[in-house]
Amino acid sequence: MDLLPNPAPLATKLRNTLVQYHSIGDSEWRVAKKTKDATVWRKPSEEFSGYLYKAQGVVEDVTNRIVDHIRPGPYRLDWDSLMTTMDIMETFEENCCVMRYTTAGQLWNIIAPREFVDFSYTTGYEDGLLTCGISLDYGEVRPNFVRGFNHPCGWFCVPLKDYPSHSLLTGYIQTELRGMLPQSAVDTAMSSTLANFYSDLKKALKT
Repeated sequence: MDLLPNPAPLATKLRNTLVQYHSIGDSEWRVAKKTKDATVWRKPSEEFSGYLYKAQGVVEDVTNRIVDHIRPGPYRLDWDSLMTTMDIMETFEENCCVMRYTTAGQLWNIIAPREFVDFSYTTGYEDGLLTCGISLDYGEVRPNFVRGFNHPCGWFCVPLKDYPSHSLLTGYIQTELRGMLPQSAVDTAMSSTLANFYSDLKKALKT
């Protein structure tokens, strides 16, 4: 089990990695799923043997409120159907923490519940915000859970220039679920989970 990293250099490196993903050209992505709420693309990850996913959709709300619903905090558990528990283990600054959370089983429990411990960081980006995270090997693994690992992930949320009350939300997710799983099952689950994330988030913001 590792000690907690120094948050400042980790936050800087994480932000730079996400900005790099955000500049990947359209031709490198392949559409994985399209719904009325979002489009999901994917490309082979450079971090592990799975995929880096990109999801994008317009959300009718202001940037700060959307990001408050996504980053670690009281809102996330209320609306994210995949997340079953969440605890803040350490807080470095207001915008920077380590959280432990668990996820529900998926695909008729082919994918069993998972546990993650993530470093989370939220910072300004252009006229909006970026909230990003990466998993840490920290804390005891609880029984009945497989410990998953999030390679650099994040959500860019920026107001639309002509409609500042609407925001463009773009996510980059690369999750290594670990355990004995067929990769095809993981890929199916990831595309659907990301599309559902947008529809669930929109419903939560309207309440």
